Amino acid sequence: MACREQALSNEYAEALVDYILMGDELDGMDYCVEMIDDQFAVIYFRRPGMAAISISDYTYNSLPKLYGLMQDEPSVMADYDPLNLMRSGISQIQNPPLSLTGKGVVIGFIDTGIRYNLDVFKRADGTSRILSLWDQTIQDGTPPEGFSYGTEYTNEQINEALRNGDPFSVVPSTDTDGHGTAVASVAAGSSLGYGLNFIGAAPDADIVMVKCKEAKQYLKDFYFIPDGVPAYSDVDIGMAVKYLDSFTKVGERPVVICIGMGTNWGDHAGNSVLARYLDRIARKRNRVVVAGGGNEGNAAHHFGSVFAMESDEVTKTAEVRVGDEEPGFVMELWGAVPNTMSVSIRSPGGEVIPYFDFRSRETRNFHFIYERTRISVDHILVEQGGGDELVVFRMEQPTAGVWTFDISVRRGADYGFISMWLPITQFLKSETYFLKPTPYITLTEPSLAENVITVSSYNAGNNSFYIESGRGFARDGGIKPDIAAPGVNVSTILGSRTGSCMAAAVTAGGAAQFMQWAVIEKNDLLAQSMEVKAYFIRGAVRSPDIIYPSRSWGFGRLNVSRAFDIIAGTANGS
Repeated sequence: MACREQALSNEYAEALVDYILMGDELDGMDYCVEMIDDQFAVIYFRRPGMAAISISDYTYNSLPKLYGLMQDEPSVMADYDPLNLMRSGISQIQNPPLSLTGKGVVIGFIDTGIRYNLDVFKRADGTSRILSLWDQTIQDGTPPEGFSYGTEYTNEQINEALRNGDPFSVVPSTDTDGHGTAVASVAAGSSLGYGLNFIGAAPDADIVMVKCKEAKQYLKDFYFIPDGVPAYSDVDIGMAVKYLDSFTKVGERPVVICIGMGTNWGDHAGNSVLARYLDRIARKRNRVVVAGGGNEGNAAHHFGSVFAMESDEVTKTAEVRVGDEEPGFVMELWGAVPNTMSVSIRSPGGEVIPYFDFRSRETRNFHFIYERTRISVDHILVEQGGGDELVVFRMEQPTAGVWTFDISVRRGADYGFISMWLPITQFLKSETYFLKPTPYITLTEPSLAENVITVSSYNAGNNSFYIESGRGFARDGGIKPDIAAPGVNVSTILGSRTGSCMAAAVTAGGAAQFMQWAVIEKNDLLAQSMEVKAYFIRGAVRSPDIIYPSRSWGFGRLNVSRAFDIIAGTANGS
């Protein structure tokens, strides 16, 4: 098929793009195209001479962003504890009179795969509840219809594997990391031992899993991803979303998409190509998209400043403490229309790059006399997604110590607003952080997409906010997160886990329960993500000492049972 080899070859660059805007940019190139829908496409094109890439060559939007897994702590073996599902109002409605278990609903996951042979993904008769598994990493089999790469395993093939003494000789896909298996078990794990040994939020939902292939090496090299750290391209995530969306049958089979990945690259206002695509999906009938808000709230990876323009030019200083043996990182600085910026950089050894403007659209490269650090700077005066000014710094072999960035903002309005983000924690090899960070606007992309249900994380054991959880609002002031869900010490089939992926999984399971009531039981045949979000917000539990919407809690703590009390008119208080 057209892009089968190009999709995995490191010789071909890739991009998730708004195809309408591409124009004649591909003329004369060796490329192939995979259309996602009538607007978005994936393009694979040969890298000229295998040269190093830069934003000025490929544009900011077309350069793929890499996403990491949103688990903050490794699993800890512990007995099953239903507390998180009970506090979320999920356990209550699994039982009569509502008996909502996700039956007839598909929950789709984009993750590290799934251990399909575990009992937690089987029905009582031993057959698999996994409707389909697309392994993007295996090229030996047949890809899904309409896709070029990977191998699709159907429910029939998985059941055949389960009957075989050596199941992996039939379906060789597995989850070596465990992240995807854990997330799927929380959202849709079967009832084991009548629910005493384990039960997920939607134990009768059908499961579709995309085992996402890791990003190509040239992208990992560009972003300085440490060896052994999983990183995924928005190209493959976008293709996975298209695949999951294909299982929807309006009025018959709704789909809930659970995303447990995130990144700090992007405008944090929902304008990335992937976020806009997810927003389009979430607007469709019988689709719900849930995304965790990440674990960057306490990482000191965001510097932000809002200030009055008391003169024609105001300078703000951001200091970055770079850890020992940090090979490099890519950092973004976002301004706001109509102000403009210039930047000066001071190294830990005292060498200074004087203020430089951005009249040239080419990548600016800077070297130091006494230090081996190399800095590449790209500038976009009007970023296509949201229209704001963007500066991207690629720091290669940065000297350990404090780097100072003086940002001069020239007046265009009576206020100034700048934000800088370092990569997410796992994409940094050493402890690198801002000396004066802010914990707000730390939700990771793509959770800032408007119609996606965005969840922060809290500890259901004591109702305290999880200190590592990403927090809002969006950079443009949009209200995010929508709600908070349990994300600390959540019971999975692989032990207790912590992170925003757990909060997303709990919420996705609750969304599947709601879609069973709405679509399968024909109470609201055209329900979609925005409606589910609105009901969850109305049913959320709110504390009298917190002002809502909150940058941390959104509109309150998830309680699906209370959402039905609201519908029935029987809810009392907050």
